[in-house]
Amino acid sequence: MVTTLSTPRTISFNKVQGDLELSVEITDNCVTNAWSKGTMYRGFENMLVGRGSRDGLVLTPRVCGMCGIAHLFAAVKSLEMICDVTPPNNAILVRNITLLAEHIQSDIRHAVLIFLKDFTNSAYSETPLYDEAVLRYESFHGSSIIETIRMTKKILEVVAILGGQWPNSSFMVPGGIAGTPSYNDLVSCKYIINLFRRWYEEQILGCSIQRWLEIQSEADLQRWMNENESHINSDLGFFIRFSHLVDLHKLGSGFGNFISFGEQQLPDGKLNINSFSSHFTRGVLTGSISQTLEQKNISEHVTYSHFKDYAGGKHPFDGQTDPHVTRYEGVKYSFAKAPRYNDLPYETGPLAQMLVGKNRLFQDLINTYGSSAYVRQLSRIARPAILLPIMQSWLEEIDHKAPYYTTTREIADGQGFGLVEASRGALGHWVKIANNQIAHYQIITPTTWNGSPRDQHNTRGPWEEAVVGTPVKDPDNPIEIEHIIRSFDPCQVCSVHMAQKK
Repeated sequence: MVTTLSTPRTISFNKVQGDLELSVEITDNCVTNAWSKGTMYRGFENMLVGRGSRDGLVLTPRVCGMCGIAHLFAAVKSLEMICDVTPPNNAILVRNITLLAEHIQSDIRHAVLIFLKDFTNSAYSETPLYDEAVLRYESFHGSSIIETIRMTKKILEVVAILGGQWPNSSFMVPGGIAGTPSYNDLVSCKYIINLFRRWYEEQILGCSIQRWLEIQSEADLQRWMNENESHINSDLGFFIRFSHLVDLHKLGSGFGNFISFGEQQLPDGKLNINSFSSHFTRGVLTGSISQTLEQKNISEHVTYSHFKDYAGGKHPFDGQTDPHVTRYEGVKYSFAKAPRYNDLPYETGPLAQMLVGKNRLFQDLINTYGSSAYVRQLSRIARPAILLPIMQSWLEEIDHKAPYYTTTREIADGQGFGLVEASRGALGHWVKIANNQIAHYQIITPTTWNGSPRDQHNTRGPWEEAVVGTPVKDPDNPIEIEHIIRSFDPCQVCSVHMAQKK
């Protein structure tokens, strides 16, 4: 069946964080244009203005129910820049461990509960792997679904032990953390991480993490797949088999520009971080050109966003979040702004981390398949193999007798920013403080980067670009498009701003 549409078709997505619509033009069963629409109203940036200088530590973790630790981290780093204070190593380690726990639960939940769940779509009912997909990933009943819910809940206990609660933790304060973990707390965290690592190795990878990290190329990956049945039958092995069966490796390549804010602050001293440092590289990759990231080059455009216009793009310290919607608008279509780096769109997320950090496996996969939905999603499933050993190493480095807090003065007038890698990629907070109050607050989230609308140059956002050229067998069930968008792990809750009724 060949379908030609003269008007855009709108796809409303479920299983994303928030409300997302994607309008696409499909001509001869191929996507020829796309518009990503963030439709949910939020209010955090504007509601913070006029509040106490530390209120962002309580409010911004509530921007997202999945990435609250990352928002707290960015908020506290921006205040520490203003205060010119560096927390002690123990505090840095505890902060980092909780952030990695949040990454891991998000990576595995998204992979199994959302992405692999789509392999049970009726479009695949005639494929040879469909019955196995249903046994593994059927909602509420699939074997992998049940185990993933159980074990990702377990890894979050690390955050609860060290940070008091999850989500909406507020244990980070300028100068350190608001609490001192006991020896028993640290032992409990070690037990939980060891337990989760064994499960991840057995069910998700089908091999030890050490064996997985030996894979350096696509050829190595194929040899790994054929080594034994545990590799083939793991969730990762099934993902690889099914992805090639339905050609996910041919779908979803975008601009080829990647941005990573690096991971979190690394502690000083003789700590065991050298072998992991490449994963925390901050930088941008424009095609094949790698550069150091300069946050001054970040800007946000609103030409196609539901905000009052301003010329060009504005740096977040100068940014305006002034929602404006009229019934006569015909150009603006999203409540997400359009972040750009040096006026270009950039993709962020686990794949960007791998490429900016020069991970050899994913460099080779990009050379083989491009930045496809398959490679993008594989980077997310495999990221815990890097993060779990780091968590274990950093737990061992905590000195229970050393301090967790550096005395910090009141927040002075000034401006600061906090850049971290959230589960979905580059997250930044920019804040100005005046008279012990927040005078200005701007947040750019990973999904604002990935799911942005067009900018002043009419350049599409990353996932708008990624879906263009996608063949669609059935426009009434455009599963190909859904795979591409889900490979970015959308979180519209974070990416849109506020409209205030007056």
